Amino acid sequence: MLINALIVIVTIVLMEVFSIVAHKYVMHGFGWGWHKSHHEPRTGWFEKNDLYAVVFAGVAIALIWFGTRGFYPLQWIGAGMTAYGALYFVAHDGLVHRRWPFTYTPKSGYLKRLYQAHRMHHAVEGREGAVSFGFLYAPPVARLKRDLHALHGGRLQRQPRPDDATGPQDVAASPDHAN
Repeated sequence: MLINALIVIVTIVLMEVFSIVAHKYVMHGFGWGWHKSHHEPRTGWFEKNDLYAVVFAGVAIALIWFGTRGFYPLQWIGAGMTAYGALYFVAHDGLVHRRWPFTYTPKSGYLKRLYQAHRMHHAVEGREGAVSFGFLYAPPVARLKRDLHALHGGRLQRQPRPDDATGPQDVAASPDHAN
């Protein structure tokens, strides 16, 4: 049982590493056709970007299915992917983008940094020049600000999305958000 729990935890960590790479090089690369909808104002409940979640959920379901048919430890890897998806749903879709009734805005600590990092990811238009590609890992905000200013010379033109609680350009430019 301890080994299975360890497999789930390691899978969650590896999913974040995988997600950072996939977000930067696939979603902001050749997969921009689906991901672009996430960087535009949402017009309904769903966006084309949600197809990524459907694909990853399908992979997790398949792993669990094969694992329960004797291909150990695939079910636990699938369970870790599912747990990562749940964390993503709460942190990204709930806390950051308010896609479901979630009104909490963090004022300090890890959740504030995560919130700010993702807001800074959305501070630029288009797929080029974005920072912070993690969904659960958030680099230090001061570093992200430096990176944004280095990439854009302090010229961020992005307007807030309707679902933004705070405009991303405010997060990137405001000195009180440096912590």
